[in-house]
Amino acid sequence: MSLHSTPTRLGEILKKSEDWIEIEPQAKYKQVTVKLWGQGVELRQEVYGTEISASRQLRVHRDQFILSRIDARNGAFGLVPQELEGAIVSNDFPTFNVNTDQLFPKYLGWLSKTSNFVELCKAASEGTTNRVRLKEDRFLALEIPLPLLEEQRRIVAHIEVICTKLEEAHRIRKSALENVDLFITNLHVDYAENRVVKLGDILQIDEDKEEIDPTQSYPQVGVKGFGGGLFEKESVSGLETTYKSFNRLYSGALVLSQVKGWEGAVAVCPDQLDSKFVSPEYRTFRCIPGQAEPKYLSELVATPWFWQQLKDLTKGMGGRRERVRPELFLDMEILMPTIQKQEKAVSILKKLQPTRMPRLEAIEEQADLLPSILDKAFKGKL
Repeated sequence: MSLHSTPTRLGEILKKSEDWIEIEPQAKYKQVTVKLWGQGVELRQEVYGTEISASRQLRVHRDQFILSRIDARNGAFGLVPQELEGAIVSNDFPTFNVNTDQLFPKYLGWLSKTSNFVELCKAASEGTTNRVRLKEDRFLALEIPLPLLEEQRRIVAHIEVICTKLEEAHRIRKSALENVDLFITNLHVDYAENRVVKLGDILQIDEDKEEIDPTQSYPQVGVKGFGGGLFEKESVSGLETTYKSFNRLYSGALVLSQVKGWEGAVAVCPDQLDSKFVSPEYRTFRCIPGQAEPKYLSELVATPWFWQQLKDLTKGMGGRRERVRPELFLDMEILMPTIQKQEKAVSILKKLQPTRMPRLEAIEEQADLLPSILDKAFKGKL
């Protein structure tokens, strides 16, 4: 069914809110954060007025449309949820009342998650590097497809039904993966029999550095967080990088992200990625013969149990958490079975592979489905 809609300026259906309030020192306030790439509007923190430097702030209300001037070009906008009614934001977060005679708020909420809407906001932003800001007059001059209210509600209802089903499928698959991780962890602890080693007893840093040649191209590999493993990236030419060298991968190498290792960005290189490259921020380690089996470590480092060890190893919060440097990593103590027990475990864990990987891939595919669903919904193809 085709979708009949009228191009409508945002300025016709959105009106900027000016609900400014004076900050009371002893009052407690909820502060808002707007996540990137359409991930929603959430509570950032609760603070007392004495902790807020500004003398006044903008009060937000349910179903208002809010955006970040700085990150609108990166999808930082959405609807204010019920739980943030009365929360506050600074002037960096323009907030708009919705004309509900013409616009169903949830319609705009879903529309703003589309790539087309993000591109419009990029066009409404200007400035030099690191100082790009959304211009409100440009934003309000943007046009969006606007069908009748009844049709807007139908589209939203259809999207929400599909998303509910996707979320349930995601929950089931995630639960299955968690059970596999729990099995691996329990097997590991049982087989270790209280044997504790330092990682430096079973691994040694071994990096095959390749000096950058401006005339050459280097096929790249990245490491996903939370046990997502290694993945291929586009090749980079020697002219495109500021690095002086890359680390060449080899089959069985344990690859650790110094920056994100604490959140599970660690994996063992499979045969198919042999001889591809990673940046110097990814350190590579070789299993010491007779001490560690690469196939066993491949399963172990993909578990939340192992990530927690790395998280406990480092200090700081979020992006300020210290790097997992090789010397720190190799000095970490961990339960570890003997090589004989590791080999025995590998034969058991092989039986999990046919179920583990398809489920992991299905979860990743689900994350890619929403943009396609929204694109079809707003083109009247659902």
